[in-house]
Parts: sequence; structure tokens; C-alpha cells
Amino acid sequence: MIVAISIAVALLFILALTCGGFAKSPVWRATVTPLASIIGSGFLICGPLLAREFGSGAIIAMALLLLIAYAAGAVVRYNILHAENHAATLDFHDHLAWVMRIAQILLAIAYTVSVAYYLKLLAEFLLKPFNGHIGHHALVSNLLVTAVMIGLTLLTMSGDLRRIEHAAHASVSVKIGLIAGLLAGLGVWWATSPAIGLSIPSIKATWASLPLLLGLLITVQGFETSRYLGDSYDQPTRVRTMRLAQWMSSVIYLAFLAMLTPILGPASRAQGVAGIYDLMTMVTPLLGLFVMGAAVTSQLSAAIADSIGSGGLLVEVSRRRFSIRAAFVIASALSIMIVWFTNPFEVIALSSRAFAAYYTAQSVIAIWVSRRTGAGGWLMRAGFALVGLICLIATLVGAPAES
Repeated sequence: MIVAISIAVALLFILALTCGGFAKSPVWRATVTPLASIIGSGFLICGPLLAREFGSGAIIAMALLLLIAYAAGAVVRYNILHAENHAATLDFHDHLAWVMRIAQILLAIAYTVSVAYYLKLLAEFLLKPFNGHIGHHALVSNLLVTAVMIGLTLLTMSGDLRRIEHAAHASVSVKIGLIAGLLAGLGVWWATSPAIGLSIPSIKATWASLPLLLGLLITVQGFETSRYLGDSYDQPTRVRTMRLAQWMSSVIYLAFLAMLTPILGPASRAQGVAGIYDLMTMVTPLLGLFVMGAAVTSQLSAAIADSIGSGGLLVEVSRRRFSIRAAFVIASALSIMIVWFTNPFEVIALSSRAFAAYYTAQSVIAIWVSRRTGAGGWLMRAGFALVGLICLIATLVGAPAES
């Protein structure tokens, strides 16, 4: 029953998001980009990590993380409506213009680090079924990531990357379908297994857990991509669809944590960032395949999108001294270096800190624009300052999960 329902739900969602009328609407197309970026493999790795650190309080910790992300999204949405218009009036040497350029540099760096994060997780999930059969796991993982990055770089040199990018975006419906099937399978397993022994640990929460929680910010980011879709969509559409993407992703994250409730005990003991694979295989081998499919489609599409985003920002920041190909090569080289000098847990925290620095800069921009233009009162500026402070703390203290 679990297998049949999982497959049926997955196919239903894939067909609806591929062939349905809503799938062709401008609102959905504008929602897909931030949604695809937010829902990477983050929701797969968060369960075990939060269960280990917070016990049965894992879903509360997840809700807090999503709330921080939504607040950061509110800052970005304000900047879409107000900072974009104000930026067009600024002189090149205006101090605010310099802060905006610094924010772009921070985002380019964050994208470069996130590519390493995405592909590192991709390799971990691909190698998970072979654990115990492959020696020198870390070396094989790093070589696999390097090969993928070199392949993407060669595609850029040949001019074929845009075609691959479109295919990656098309995989979003498959990814959401697999996630829906995974959640449906877990729900059926829970509802039809009254004899299952619940293994729910007690709630754990200390101040020492805060750095780990902030170090997982990368798993819920991606909404900021709406900020850079101005060539395709107007400001109100980008604001509305960014909010929609965050709502949808929050439902998925919280639903997944809720479905893990019966097995939070084993989840807290899962090994490695791909430990969720073992847990889902325990329910039924098919769900392990769903996890693998969701991880691969999520990570590859997100890595391609962020690689191009990083290259595009480097071109813009360099005032077009770099070509898109040269910028992509630079970004790819930096991503490969990060892969070789960090482990999976470290790259998660490093990515989170990079994006937290970007959100801090966005908060500064929002306060500055609000003071100059009068768009929003002191209470709104106080909210921006609070978000900026939280993101600054995440930049400084976000810690690897293994710590």
C-alpha cells in the first residue's frame, strides 16, 4: 500500500505541475525559481540533524529556522519594492551604491560556496548505498564533485549550458512530485502501523544549540533569487511569488518533520548528512529511492542555477571586465577548492554564514533606503535591524553540525 500510494501521489503531482494549466501561468513560473532554490536536499538533512540536537523539539527548531528565513525574505521583498527604484537614482560613488555592490559581491561568494554545498551533498547521497563497499570515501566524493564541476565548466565553454539550465528547471516538477510521494508514503506508514514502537527522545535545547541552528540557514535559503528576476517579472509579481515559495516550502519542511515524529530516536542516530536514506529504507526500499531521486534532482538543478548566478554577479560586479565564461571558470575553481578543504558538515555551516552575511547587507540597505525615502516608519526599521542582527550573529557563530 505504501509503495502504491507513494507512486500514485508522485505521478499525480508531476503531471499536474508539468501539464496542468497552473503550471503554465506566470505566477507559477515566477514561483518555481525561488521554490527550486529553497527546496534542495535541506529538508532531507535537517530531520536527523535537528533530531540529534533538539530531540522531540526538532519541529519547533525547524519552525524557528523558517521564521528567521521568512523575516529575511521580508527584508528582501522590501528591497524589491523600494531599493531597486532608489538604486536607479544613485551616483556611482554614493555610499549606499557601494553597500549595494558589496551585497552583490557577498551574494556571488555565497553562491560559489553553495555550489560546493549542493554538489557535496549530491556526492554523499549518490555514494550512500555503497557505504562500507568503497574505501577512501572522502576522496571518492571529492573526485566525483570535481568531475561534475569540470563537466559543467566544459559545457559553458561549448555554449550548451543554457540548454542544461532549462532542463534543470524542468526537473522541479519531478522533485516536488518525489517529495509529495515521500510524504504520502510516510503518512500511510504512520497511519497503518499502530504497532510501531514510537522512539521519541525528550526535548533538548540549550544556548549551545543556537550556533548549530543558525549554521543550517543554508537549508532554507533561496528565496532571494526573486530579487534578480526583474528582467522577466514586475516587482509585485516577484514579491507575491517569493512569499508563496516560502509558504509552500515551509509546509513541506514542517510536514516532513511531523512525519518523522515516530522515528525521531533512530533519526537522531543517523550517520552522515545522507543518513535519512537509511531511515526511509527502513520504512520501505522504495522511499529510499525517492530520497535518492529528490536529492539528485534538487542538488544538480540548484548547483547549475547558483553557478550561473555566481558567474553573472561576478560579471556585473567587475563591470563586465570578466566574460560569463571567465567568471564561471573562476567561480567553479573556488567551489572545487572549498569542496577539497571542507567536509560536508563544514560546508553546510560555511554556506549558511555566507548567505547570512548577504542578508545582513540587505538589512542595512533596507534601513538606509527607508530613512532616505521615508518608505516605512521607525518600527519597520527596527524590524530590519533585528533581522540584520540575527543574520550577523549567524555569520559570526554559525557552527557545523558535527561540532
